[in-house]
Parts: sequence; structure tokens; C-alpha cells
Amino acid sequence: MRQVIATDTAPKAIGPYSQAIRSAGLLFLAGQIPLDPATMQLVEGDIGKQTERVLENVKAILTAAGSSLDRVVKTTVFLKDMNEFAAMNEVYGRYFPQNPPARSTVEAARLPRDARIEVEVIALA
Repeated sequence: MRQVIATDTAPKAIGPYSQAIRSAGLLFLAGQIPLDPATMQLVEGDIGKQTERVLENVKAILTAAGSSLDRVVKTTVFLKDMNEFAAMNEVYGRYFPQNPPARSTVEAARLPRDARIEVEVIALA
């Protein structure tokens, strides 16, 4: 069984996918880029600002699904430039201050809408 999760407090899907799917006690969130949910435009600013927007989008989807950041078990971070890892990591650490989830971070040649960061999440429902 699977349930589609959708909320107006996070960016709408920009393609044929769901913001998240609940299945087997887990939440699988689609990758989030730094889109402002009100304007559907990329936020201006450095990787810190963009990371903050991405994680706020993740938080909004988790909340809509009845979960939270402290229930995240795995993240995958895609960066356009691995040289921005330290700045991204500083902001990321504020969102996961204790018992952070498992994480992979990879550099990607190009992300949707030429974003500098994308984050996908698996969490407990």
C-alpha cells in the first residue's frame, strides 16, 4: 500500500512525481531544490541560503505527512560544486543537531533548474 503526500507549504512537483510517498511505515521524499513555494522560483543567495530553503521545504513535507526532521533516517545531498560542502554542511547541521541521519553527498554536473543543491530524504512515517 502507498499513499501520496502533497502540501501547499512546499513547492509543487515540477514534473510527473509526488512530493512524497508513504509506504511500509516510511516516507520517501522527492528531491527538493531551493524553490520558494509561494513563487516557485529559485531563492537568490549563496549555498547557505539555498540549503536553508531546501531543508525548510523538506520540513514542510514531513510535517504534512505527520513526521518531522528528527525521524529522518537517510538523506542524499546533491551539490553542483563540492567546494560548497562546508557551507552546506554548516546549515545542514543546524537542522540535524543531534543524532543526524545517515547521509550521502555527491557532486552532480547539473541539477533541475540549475539549482546548486538538491536533497532527497527517507524518514519514518
